[in-house]
Amino acid sequence: MPPLLASPYVSPVLLLVCSNVFMTTAWYWHLRFREVPLWQVVLISWGLALIEYCLAVPANRWGATVYAPAQLKTIQEVITLVVFAGFSWLYLNQPLAWNHLVGFAFVGVGAFFVFHRW
Repeated sequence: MPPLLASPYVSPVLLLVCSNVFMTTAWYWHLRFREVPLWQVVLISWGLALIEYCLAVPANRWGATVYAPAQLKTIQEVITLVVFAGFSWLYLNQPLAWNHLVGFAFVGVGAFFVFHRW
């Protein structure tokens, strides 16, 4: 593995990105398949969520060696918004409106304050 990917600062972020792709998929994939019975959607989503947990738990365990818990949560929330925006646009064919971008920008400002030391 390249040294950058093994970095304790980078690997948790990459794992969180991967875990978030699985969780976003688990929550929203079925919106395009309303004919699939809900019980099947739940079982499939649970399987996806299991993979998400298998990535998120190590990401947080290893990330806690270099990031504060509030920083890890902030990283995860920013990743969630980016992954969801892409998923919504590419998979669900939902446009991103200006108000979505403004809301995401406010989350970005919040992330700045979580990581900035005064």
